[in-house]
Order: sequence, then C-alpha cells, then structure tokens
Amino acid sequence: MAAAGMANRVAHVVHGVVSAVDPVNHAVKVVIQPDNVETGWIADGALTQVGDIRMMCPCAVGSHVVLQPLEGDAEHYVVSGVVFDTVMMPPSSPQTGRVAQPGELLVMAGCGVPPTAEGQEAGRSGTGGGWFHVTPGGMFFGSGDGRVSIGASGVVIQFGDVKLSLSGRGVSVSGGTLTVSGDVMGNGHSLSEHVHPVSGGETGSAIG
Repeated sequence: MAAAGMANRVAHVVHGVVSAVDPVNHAVKVVIQPDNVETGWIADGALTQVGDIRMMCPCAVGSHVVLQPLEGDAEHYVVSGVVFDTVMMPPSSPQTGRVAQPGELLVMAGCGVPPTAEGQEAGRSGTGGGWFHVTPGGMFFGSGDGRVSIGASGVVIQFGDVKLSLSGRGVSVSGGTLTVSGDVMGNGHSLSEHVHPVSGGETGSAIG
C-alpha cells in the first residue's frame, strides 16, 4: 500500500535516510521520509564529478539526503544532496578549532558514521583521520599528530614536538633529533670530508 501510494504521489523533492550503499556502482537505497518507503538502487549524485577529473564521496548508511525525481517521475529518484542534522553535526577543524566559515573549505575523514537505528549514538570522531582545510589565510592538512601549514610567509611541517619551517629566510628545525643520511654541504665544503688548516683545536672556516 505504501509503495503504491508513492507511485501515485505528486513528484517533488523529498528527504530520506540512506539504508544501503553500493560504492562500486556509486548507488544507494534510501528510506523516503516521512513515508518510510525504501527505494531501489538509485544514483548517488551528491559530491561527485565525472569526466577527465573524477571525484567520489559515497554516502554512508544513516546519512540524511535530498532526493530529486527524474523527469517528474515519483518512482525514479537521484540523490542530489547530503545535509547535516541534529545528530551528525558539521565537524570542527583541527587548525582553527571551529567549523568551516564562509569562504572556507573543510574536508575531514574519521568523523564517525551516522546512527543506523533510533536511539543509537553516532560514531565518535577519530584522531587519525586525514583532514584538509583551505582558508583565506592559507592551506592546512594533516592526519593524527602530523600537520602541514602553507601560508604567505612559508611552510611549517609539524609532527608532535618536532617542527620544520621553510620560509624566504631559510630552513629551521626545532625539537627532536636531526638525522642526516649522506653528506651535508656548506659553501661547497663537505661536512664529513672537509679538512682544517690546523689539526685539532678551534680553527677557522673549512678550506677543502
């Protein structure tokens, strides 16, 4: 009866909850709300790009989506968008500590999956997921304890207490131990093979 009612209803954009996912074919099944009727496999058209550049971000089971009827047919929908809700809220950036603001782009993995049953809690955000945040002040990305910041003044690579900074003034390393495999050259002189004008003691610059 519910399915028959869906077939005869006036086609319009509706909301639904993803009930099954087929990543290989980039398709999903969706329980349409408030009718509580499940669709067949339909195209997951949200967050995709097809062509010479291809991008895919499959919906997760439990995601709240927007369904659009194809050619006004209430039996043939396509997922045209994904929306946040009161359970799955927008994530906070590890760089700024707040959600993305207008003019910014934030992509985060490991945020936890939506709940699949009433009363079930959503998955909690992980600490090792990759993330990418573009702001007017620069570009930032990382995973776990690692972080890379690219701004107008330079590049900073940080992992734990170890920091590598690259700017127009040069390169600096702080924290931890600097280990070099191979030789280090300074003004054409080898660090491991150079000789001093006086054997032992404090001398001037290397001469070869």
